[in-house]
Amino acid sequence: MKKNIHPKYYKATVTCACGNTFEVGSTEEKIPVEICSMCHPFYTGKQKLVDTAGMVDKFKERMKKTKSLKASLKKPTAGKKVSKKQEKSLKKDLSELKVK
Repeated sequence: MKKNIHPKYYKATVTCACGNTFEVGSTEEKIPVEICSMCHPFYTGKQKLVDTAGMVDKFKERMKKTKSLKASLKKPTAGKKVSKKQEKSLKKDLSELKVK
């Protein structure tokens, strides 16, 4: 190997956002990370759900509306016929939900 061309090799300290620290070999002395094996959901078995601006709730609500509209399109109430106008408005509502 040639001399004076390789970077210095350190016993680096890795610091996670959760506070966990451990040592690895690296060309950097300190390595900050956001997630490690102590806080990653795969290793801990705990799911952390980050709901930004209620997006999960909005999605669940949209899915609920879609299911109810599909059910009303497929199976009208017993004995009652759905008019073409009502069916058209239901299909329009369903298509609007898919666009969002």
